Amino acid sequence: MVAEQSDKTDGIGPYVALAALVLLPLLLLAIFQSHPAPEQRQVDATEQPLVMPDLPASAEDTVLTSELAADDAQARNAAVPVDSDALSPIAPFVFRGDNADRTRARDCLALAAMAEAGGGDADQRAVMQVVLNRTRHPAFANTVCGVVFEGSQRPTGCQFTFTCDGSLARRYSDEAWRNARARAEEALGGYVHQAVGTATHYHADYVYPYWSPSLDKVAVVGPHIFLRWKGAWGTQRGFSARYAGGEPDPLALRSRAQAVERPADLLPQLVDEGVAIRTITADGASDSSSAAPSPSTTANPGSPDPGVHFVLVSGGDSPQALVDKARALCPGNRYCQVYGWSSASDMPGELPLPFAARSTLRFSYLPARQGRDPIVYFDCRLFPDPAIGTCLPQARP
Repeated sequence: MVAEQSDKTDGIGPYVALAALVLLPLLLLAIFQSHPAPEQRQVDATEQPLVMPDLPASAEDTVLTSELAADDAQARNAAVPVDSDALSPIAPFVFRGDNADRTRARDCLALAAMAEAGGGDADQRAVMQVVLNRTRHPAFANTVCGVVFEGSQRPTGCQFTFTCDGSLARRYSDEAWRNARARAEEALGGYVHQAVGTATHYHADYVYPYWSPSLDKVAVVGPHIFLRWKGAWGTQRGFSARYAGGEPDPLALRSRAQAVERPADLLPQLVDEGVAIRTITADGASDSSSAAPSPSTTANPGSPDPGVHFVLVSGGDSPQALVDKARALCPGNRYCQVYGWSSASDMPGELPLPFAARSTLRFSYLPARQGRDPIVYFDCRLFPDPAIGTCLPQARP
């Protein structure tokens, strides 16, 4: 019986196999249509790649400006809570380059940290993290020095304010350089300051830029607020650029930045290591009517710019008194600069200052503005060890 039954069913076998071949694909298609793949169900619109020009506060934006007065900006910033859920971790920076690249990257990173954050450890590390984050983000330059000086070749495009507001003229102590360089080496070696995560932007708490509400506020370190882009571009997924070295020469970047014409409200310093900056000043004459200068600080009527005062100084003048008189010549918030020479014949008739005028300059003063200290220089050959200010660097042609 078993053999006979087997013979009967053998004829059906090919038909069953054929039916299975026909029905199986249809069955699988029905299953996939009713159960989409998990990846398809989890795609979110915010995770789609963003078009670069649509990114708020991108590398093409102009220099940071505030939409509000300082007190109002602080109040508005304080009212925005830190979004701890938006704080995303970032992978360690992987350095690829030769010894020259390493030195340039280290010094650019250290300079940015000192100029932007002062001497605080956490403050400097937070700024360094932002620089390295930008280096790995396709929205910015792909070198450390390129990021730090990005936009400085344009009149109003500086991404880091210190590269276009005169702060490149500042000098830092050997100890400050040692500390900042040590932190920079650690950051280039893989140290991650996760307190700011994937932040690519920051600004002082007394500034309220127009783009601030369009970014996520992820941290506050000292007086600075740190932000990241919303969506995938603000997470680790958005950092797709690969660092490969090729650091540009920071001295060349610095010289180029100092040679660019600047609007007056960017606070240019006109003399720094012999590099002059031609300045576009505000319209209207500077109001110096409140000043009562002595004969040694009388402004030269031939001063070629309403925002600049040429004065006469002598070795018998008190450095503090000269600074006080310079403050009197520069009241208010308009652009103002004071230059001093020992002889009226040394005063030039044009700007930028020619080499001869820079070689004989005895005193330079740029008033404090926007939370920054005044920038004061003395010729220490005429004013040995001044209690205020810094020695003028030697002019170069």
